[in-house]
Formats: sequence, structure tokens, C-alpha cells
Amino acid sequence: MIYPPAKIWNSILKTVDRSHIQILKEKTVHCSIFCIFAGSKLISMKKIFLFVIFSISALYIFAQIPANYYTAAQNKKGYALRVSLYNIIKNHTVISYNGLWEAYQQTDLKENGKIWDMYSDRPGQNPPYEYTYGSDQCGNVGSNEGVCYNREHSIPKSWFNDLSPMVSDLMHIVPTDGKVNGMRSNYPYGDVASPSWTSQNGSKLGTSAVSGYTGTVFEPIDEYKGDFARIYFYMSVCYMDKNLGVSSYPSMFVDGTGNLEPWALAMLIQWSNQDPVSQKEINRNNAAYQLQGNRNPFVDYPELVGKIYGSDSVNVFLPNAIDEYSNVNYISFSNPSNEEIQLFYSGDFERYNEVSFCLYDIQGKLLLQEKLTDKPNTIALHQIPNGIYVVKLVYPQYNKVYKLVIQ
Repeated sequence: MIYPPAKIWNSILKTVDRSHIQILKEKTVHCSIFCIFAGSKLISMKKIFLFVIFSISALYIFAQIPANYYTAAQNKKGYALRVSLYNIIKNHTVISYNGLWEAYQQTDLKENGKIWDMYSDRPGQNPPYEYTYGSDQCGNVGSNEGVCYNREHSIPKSWFNDLSPMVSDLMHIVPTDGKVNGMRSNYPYGDVASPSWTSQNGSKLGTSAVSGYTGTVFEPIDEYKGDFARIYFYMSVCYMDKNLGVSSYPSMFVDGTGNLEPWALAMLIQWSNQDPVSQKEINRNNAAYQLQGNRNPFVDYPELVGKIYGSDSVNVFLPNAIDEYSNVNYISFSNPSNEEIQLFYSGDFERYNEVSFCLYDIQGKLLLQEKLTDKPNTIALHQIPNGIYVVKLVYPQYNKVYKLVIQ
């Protein structure tokens, strides 16, 4: 059975009382449907029927990882997992540099049809300017923002000597305002201590505040830091056999390798944790897969960051064990959650007298653990920031693992 992605399902749940929600699967001969309960009251499916049909239809187009795509990486961890992912994504269709212009029509348009420029966009607000696909593209630009958009190499091409296929890899080349692109130049990304220049959407250029690097850096706004972090993780895997850190330029990669500098890795892990995967990234990943034939694993499975680079690298990658929805063995819990997780029990839960609820960050660090023997209704999350986490339900004979979104 295929479930709607978290963002879509979250939109559905806005129509019901989210304080008491259980998601149950009712299997029929021909299909599976969702029943939504608010407390003990069944919400009429007629009220959300059209939206559910639209959402599930959109799922088939926009949100499905191909079956068995990550099978070769299963049961791997640490460096072995990184190598397995490299072998999965390295052989892809090489799009020409000019072909990127056309690709953006499928990968980088907003709902209003305008170009999705992460250097000018203001999520939830009106952007200072927007661009029309095609007619507003350009190569050289003037001295002001808002003139035209061009192609931004998130990993500057000077870092790898303009070599193919990196120079036209759609995954890391995004449409951005030409002026801001020029101001970013080939400086590393980083947190800015003292800005010398600030764009109209709040992106900054200035001296580094990142421990381990003292040069000039460019800082995108917080809402897109995770996007760029996951692009860098993709590049460090897909091109782990390439030189992404040419020594004549300041780079975020170790010279002669595809390995991130320690300061850059630590910062990007933080950015990835603080800015979880968005529907924009999911849609772009799927569109890029249709054009280029490979995927960004860190968008599909953000927990891979911890399994390759963090403390969770002691545990193997089991993609089929990570579910978006959380209703198993007579326990269900609210997902997404905010200040607390709401727990629901049913059926023969009493026979599982030793069950623990464990919450980990995506690097594998245990954040909280609580026994469910007395069937608590809630678990407080007041000290845990928004992001993507991993829940492990520890039963006497086995464990079950789930994604949890805290928002």
C-alpha cells in the first residue's frame, strides 16, 4: 500500500480536530482507504474525499521513490553505506549545460509559474521580485537585483575545474538572481559574523562565524540552508571519487577528494537538522530523477546523514523499516507533532508489558526514552527543536523504527 507523503497528509488533517487523531487502514478487496477519527467520532469521508483523491493522485506523480532503488544500500552503514549510495547514483544521464534552462521548467517553478529562486524567495512572504520562466533568463547581468535569473553552481565550478559531469549536474545547479549569484561568486557557504553585503531576501556575504574557517562566506536564509546542505551531501557521495576541492580556491571540500572539510561537514549537518526536507525538495528530486535518472538520497532519507557521518553510523540503513505513518502493534502516535506527542492504545496492547518509546535525532543521538507500561497519553517535546527525528519502539522481542516530524 502507498500512503500520501507527510506534507500532503498534514494538509488533509487541517480539516479535522488534530488533538485526537488515529490513522487506521481499512483493507478492501480492491484497494485500501484511510479512515480518520477525531476522538470517537468518524469524520465523514465525503468532506475530504476529493482532496484525498487529489492527494493520492499527486503522490503517484510527485512523491514515490522507485521500488528497490536503494536495495543495494540496505544493511550498510558508515563508509560502506556511502560507497553503496555512490554506486547507485553515480551513473546518470548527463544534461548539457544549455539543457539546464529547459530543465528548470520541470524542476524549479512555483505554483504561480514563476521561477523558484532561493536567493530571492521569502517563504510565507511576498518576494522582492520574481522571474518569468524563459523570458527572464540571462547570462551577464547588471549591478542590481531583480534584472534576470541565471544558473548558480551551488558547488562553484572553479572548485572542480569546470569538469563534466559536475559542471552540468542538475542536482546542484539552481536558478537564482544573477546579481546575487555574482556576489556569492565562488565563496563557500557559511554563517556570517559581520555582513559586508545583504541581498533583498536577507542572504548575506561577509566574514565567517563558523568554527574552523575564517574567510569570506555566503549565507542563504535559514529556510533554504537545509536544501543546500542536502545538495552538498549528494555531491560528496555522487562524486566521492572526484576532486571537488581544487587547492587554488577556498573550498568546502578537502583538496584532491570529494570529502567535505570537517568545519563544513559539521555546519551542514546542523543546517540539515534545523531546516528539514520540504515538499519543494521532494518535488524537485522527483523531477530531476525523471530528467537525469538519479536521485538525492538525502532528500529521500534525511537520516542517511547520521548513518554516514554521525553517531548513528553504528546502525545499518533499513529503508523498508522507515515508515512515514505510525500505527503499529496497538500503538499510534501523532505525526507530525509539536509540543507533545499524543499516544493512543488499542486492542491487546496490555500483552506488551515492556515497551519503550525512544526518540533519536538523525545523527543517532538518543534524546529521550520513556516506558509505556502505564500507557501515558502524551510525551512532552518542549525542549526539542523542529526537525525530522527517528522514533524507535522497543518491544521485548524486536524493535520498530519510524520517522517523526516535529513542527
